[in-house]
Amino acid sequence: MTFIKKIFNFYIDSFKNMGKYPKRLALIIAIKLFIMFAILKVFFFKDFLDTKFKNEKQKSEYVINQLTN
Repeated sequence: MTFIKKIFNFYIDSFKNMGKYPKRLALIIAIKLFIMFAILKVFFFKDFLDTKFKNEKQKSEYVINQLTN
């Protein structure tokens, strides 16, 4: 647990010591990542495999078939 806390503190201290422009750039990147992973996934990328197949074996066979063909 202390290792994770040290890493977290390292990033917080680095962010505090950044200049004005790198902070803005980091904020823009964080906003873009939030939009891509939180908003777009929920509204535009539905869970295709759960609607088409009933179990994990059918899902995996479909994915393997799509990747190899």
